[in-house]
Amino acid sequence: MTITINGASRHLAAPMTVDELLAELRLRRELVAVELNRRLVRRFDFGNQLVAAGDQLEIVEFVGGG
Repeated sequence: MTITINGASRHLAAPMTVDELLAELRLRRELVAVELNRRLVRRFDFGNQLVAAGDQLEIVEFVGGG
């Protein structure tokens, strides 16, 4: 199945949760904000929210600095 992440197409072997996708992308769940099909996904829901074929995600990673 194909999804879009930050404007780029990506193939997934099967549907997965946002948590599983973040793990595959090697992103720390506590350092990102995720929008799925133009709706913000609460961090509390990452483990329950499925990503399916055709979904569009925007993932923003927070970076510290000064």
